Amino acid sequence: MKVKGFLRVIVILLLLSINIGCDQVSKTIVRHKLTTFDELRFFNDHFHLLRVENTGAFLSVGNSLSGPLRLILLNLLPLLAVAIGLVFILTREVTHTTLISVILIVGGGFGNIYDRIRYGSVTDFMHINFGLFQTGIFNVADVSIMLGMIILLFHAIFKKNHPTETAEDIN
Repeated sequence: MKVKGFLRVIVILLLLSINIGCDQVSKTIVRHKLTTFDELRFFNDHFHLLRVENTGAFLSVGNSLSGPLRLILLNLLPLLAVAIGLVFILTREVTHTTLISVILIVGGGFGNIYDRIRYGSVTDFMHINFGLFQTGIFNVADVSIMLGMIILLFHAIFKKNHPTETAEDIN
């Protein structure tokens, strides 16, 4: 393996570790400091910390699933998607923007999958309320996933089309 390739892998794994670490540390603090449904309010009641254990996926979708269907839809498929994302960023040369966005998505996905497997639920704890604009209860991993998706979407929409160099052009 080339030094440049090795360094790239180390940087990717370091960024993933930081991403996952921030998520897991924040959830650990919330688990130790707040009991379920405890609520703290900040910024004139616009930002709430409220501990909820989400046994489903995004916005509690899949809460009522059970047995093999639950295992497949909430654990195995997301784990497969995270693994594919990890292989993608480790083996493909992509733009820095794509790389960062996929790292955010993979890190956030791994953080929530880890919780679901280890604890049987995902700890959600942040809520924003500005009247008409109101979020569901979410966590740092959710922010990471959404930010990665937004960056990826904007990059796909607004990137400039540059002619790509092919192997024949080099020879």
